[in-house]
Amino acid sequence: MKFKYLDHTADLKLQAFGKTIEKAFVNSALGAFNYLHNTDEIRPVIKKQIKISAKRIESLLYDFLEELLFLLDTEGFLLNKIEDMKISKEYELECTAYGDSFQNYDIHGNIKSVTYSDMFIKKEDNQYVVQVVLDL
Repeated sequence: MKFKYLDHTADLKLQAFGKTIEKAFVNSALGAFNYLHNTDEIRPVIKKQIKISAKRIESLLYDFLEELLFLLDTEGFLLNKIEDMKISKEYELECTAYGDSFQNYDIHGNIKSVTYSDMFIKKEDNQYVVQVVLDL
């Protein structure tokens, strides 16, 4: 399982999983964008390089997801997949995101922003679990 949605009164709460922290970050982004449209159906015709850094791992997750939402809001970029994700011990993240223009798809809902509410990143049972709440 890459991700799952959890019950929340008004927002989108999800958990993402991965054998590595990088895979868990990727799956959290896929979970967020899958809420808008099935990411498997989005064509990978637009390529975006992402490079960010933060002071702590939770801030890196927040900034990573916010960067993808910024691309959605400013350029209409809908995510299909992420490749070559690297996260350093200094909390620097680099990856390549692929997707398409939202105008080519039916969008279900809207994500306004990422929140720190109920956010966690932990390792359990030989996998990473990332939890995040997105403001709808």
